[in-house]
Amino acid sequence: SLSGTKHVNLPMFVALRRFTILLTLIGEYILLRYRVSLGVCLSVVLMIIGALVAAFNDLTFDSISYAIIIVSDFFNAANGVITKSKLDSKEIGKYGLLYYNALFMILPALLISLISGDFHKVINYKELYNIYFIIYFIITCFLGLLLLLSTTLCTLYNSALTTSIVGCMKNVATTYIGVFIGGDYSFNIINF
Repeated sequence: SLSGTKHVNLPMFVALRRFTILLTLIGEYILLRYRVSLGVCLSVVLMIIGALVAAFNDLTFDSISYAIIIVSDFFNAANGVITKSKLDSKEIGKYGLLYYNALFMILPALLISLISGDFHKVINYKELYNIYFIIYFIITCFLGLLLLLSTTLCTLYNSALTTSIVGCMKNVATTYIGVFIGGDYSFNIINF
């Protein structure tokens, strides 16, 4: 969904990303047969309404960016719901799920990086063999693994909906940091 941010401002990006929560709620109901309370449903609706109100004055429209973000919402919701179904079934366990997820994504990620030209940019990166770059890269990989593990554990012990909401709460901090360093935020009392 980050590629969709090129032509969408921050409040609208946040508003569109909130639909992941709604799609997760619907996915859990359809695929996992989870029934949530009316209070949870109202909370999800209020979160989406709040995000839309915040983005109301910033309705820049770029159909490609909107489509990329909404497709990303759908796949994030599907990933959460399917992860929960696999964790509940006890077929492969949390570590097996992480392993197979990484294994099955190697070829698609390599193919996308070749098509987009990113692979060649990495190979030709002048600091590729710099020791500091290598250390930072290894640290980043480790933190990415830690993030995937914590997300999987959150889904295991809670629900895909809870994980989705926690992810959006993390985005609140990111949003406010972006307000001060991003440059594309226009202050308005409604969307602050």
